[in-house]
Amino acid sequence: MLRSKGKRLVFVTNNSTKSRKQYGKKFETLGLTVTEEEIFASSFAAAAYLKSIDFPKDKKVYVVGEDGILKELELAGFQYLGGPEDGGKKIELKPGFLMEHDKDVGAVVVGFDRYFNYYKVQYGTLCIRENPGCLFIATNRDAVTHLTDAQEWAGGGSMVGAFVGSTQREPLVVGKPSTFMMDYLANKFGIQKSQICMVGDRLDTDILFGQNGGCKTLLVLSGVTSLSMLQSPNNSIQPDFYTNKISDFLSLKAAAV
Repeated sequence: MLRSKGKRLVFVTNNSTKSRKQYGKKFETLGLTVTEEEIFASSFAAAAYLKSIDFPKDKKVYVVGEDGILKELELAGFQYLGGPEDGGKKIELKPGFLMEHDKDVGAVVVGFDRYFNYYKVQYGTLCIRENPGCLFIATNRDAVTHLTDAQEWAGGGSMVGAFVGSTQREPLVVGKPSTFMMDYLANKFGIQKSQICMVGDRLDTDILFGQNGGCKTLLVLSGVTSLSMLQSPNNSIQPDFYTNKISDFLSLKAAAV
């Protein structure tokens, strides 16, 4: 319906475990036709950010995260190490043991990682602290994520927090609610931010992302945020509009006809 009205749709996610191609396949299984250029995952945002600053091709990226980040870095032509294969690595703390690290690592990218371990924390910490000018990039700082519908699970922010603790440095965040992806989108598609409406189910990422980017915002109550959370006196993030679910657009259309 939105496409028939000439609207451009873009899907933005903080989940960095999949690449755009993998998300395209997920949309296919839902019966939706979505092209790669309509998908902005924080895995892609990390690679796009490195491209936007002309990150040197002779430098490497150490990845604390999953396959999505590796695939996007590869597509962008960057050298990387780490990722899931470091998930099984252990450190034997013998007297006098010194952990070596690659001096050519110029950026450490930290995302959600189910294979997170002490080896990765130490390796990434050494790169950030000891390699001159090494960047510390986070795909997002989400406190929780929804891996199952039974409970909330520790999110990418917990992995990022480990590095903030060990390096005493703040990361550059490329996912929501940081404005990098919004600036990138507006630039790529040549649209004004005032023409964009950000739709999402989460106040601290989706709605804040829209507000930080200077867009209109629509909260849907079909996911993380309930009406009582929205109306709580403790909540300071107020969307421009809210509705129960995104398909409410269809009843609006019917009413307009």
